Amino acid sequence: QVHLVESGGGLVQSGGSLRLACTTSGRAFNKRAMGWFRQAPGKEREFVGGVTWALGRTHYGAGMADRFTLSREINANVGYLYMNNLTPGDAAIYYCAATDYEVENPQDYTDFGRGTRVTVSS
Repeated sequence: QVHLVESGGGLVQSGGSLRLACTTSGRAFNKRAMGWFRQAPGKEREFVGGVTWALGRTHYGAGMADRFTLSREINANVGYLYMNNLTPGDAAIYYCAATDYEVENPQDYTDFGRGTRVTVSS
């Protein structure tokens, strides 16, 4: 089990950018991959994408690769989600999670953080 903490959310204007971070509270990230999800009010949780920790290979959910970029810094035990050209439709709580299985399988992610809220004004 790994304890994940998200940060970087906030209010941004439509068309703006944000960088979210996911840290492990000082402990080494010892899972195969880190993933990001989001959930807007009244909607189901949506898979944004994941990044394998050792090699940095990324996989994005449907429609996410156009404006979102995942990365990680191994030595710092932090993963990043870069979001560009944000729209009100991107407003949600964003969560990071971990998996020891394939980065492409959202159903295998566990150890969700508490999330960070992203609000996009029109």
